Amino acid sequence: MIVEEVPAALDGQRLDRIVALIGDISRSDASSTISDGGVKVDGLAVSSGKIRLVEGQRIEIDPAMFPVIELPGPDADVEFGVVHEDEHVIVVDKPPGLVVHPGAGNKLGTLANGLLHRFPDIEDVGDRMRPGIVHRLDAGSSGLLVVARTQEAADRLIAQFADHSATRVYDAMVWGVPDAPHGIIDAPLGRSRSDPLRMAVVADGRPSRTDYQVIGSYSEPALVSRLECRLETGRTHQIRVHLSSINHPLLGDPTYGQRRPNLGLQRPFLHAAQLQFVHPGTGERVTHHSPLAPDLQVWLDKLVV
Repeated sequence: MIVEEVPAALDGQRLDRIVALIGDISRSDASSTISDGGVKVDGLAVSSGKIRLVEGQRIEIDPAMFPVIELPGPDADVEFGVVHEDEHVIVVDKPPGLVVHPGAGNKLGTLANGLLHRFPDIEDVGDRMRPGIVHRLDAGSSGLLVVARTQEAADRLIAQFADHSATRVYDAMVWGVPDAPHGIIDAPLGRSRSDPLRMAVVADGRPSRTDYQVIGSYSEPALVSRLECRLETGRTHQIRVHLSSINHPLLGDPTYGQRRPNLGLQRPFLHAAQLQFVHPGTGERVTHHSPLAPDLQVWLDKLVV
């Protein structure tokens, strides 16, 4: 059972939209779940998704009532890199544009489908809709992601991401140059009050910290700087929202880029360059690296210091 209170960001929204957002399902699936009796509001069963809720109301959603969807199957056409594999883990180098697992609007052609083709043993590891996957990257981001091959490995990796002992370092390019060459953005994140599909810095959000270091600056075709960002927490869109909140949004970010030009970039300049964790099989702390994705490297080579 999923139990949530309506956050301020969703105050006044329709129930079917709220259920879709909380359950990570499509709007139509949310409507079906409600009409089939899978949702309660303040302890009472409801049958219509058209009602509007207010902040603080309690929603109970029974995931067992979600419409049955086809589990992801193997897909030989999904391309991705592998930088390490053993009997416990797979470290993937994800290309940009590849969705990590099926969800609302993305049923086929995901990394999960490709993993099932190359590593069929992960089928029963963790959630069947996202087999072996213990953390995510945005579809537009590239770089490193670790996948578990056994349930024991999954449990140990999930614990490390939860206690922040697994660390991730990102390569980012932002507008302008931060006043401080090194800083920590400590600002809680939650759903935007103006657009619940976006994340934002909100007073009642979840604690979130991003450590950044300026590693270079450029004057042409615009004043921009390259940052190394370390996640101390792992919230949805954390780096993108945090950098935008200090008025240095990612280049090429269509959602949080403050409507600035993309300067020829086709996606946000964000690459997961380093991943470090305690290996769930050996107990040793391991570090993996990924060179900057080719599309970003080609763009970077054209900049003028």
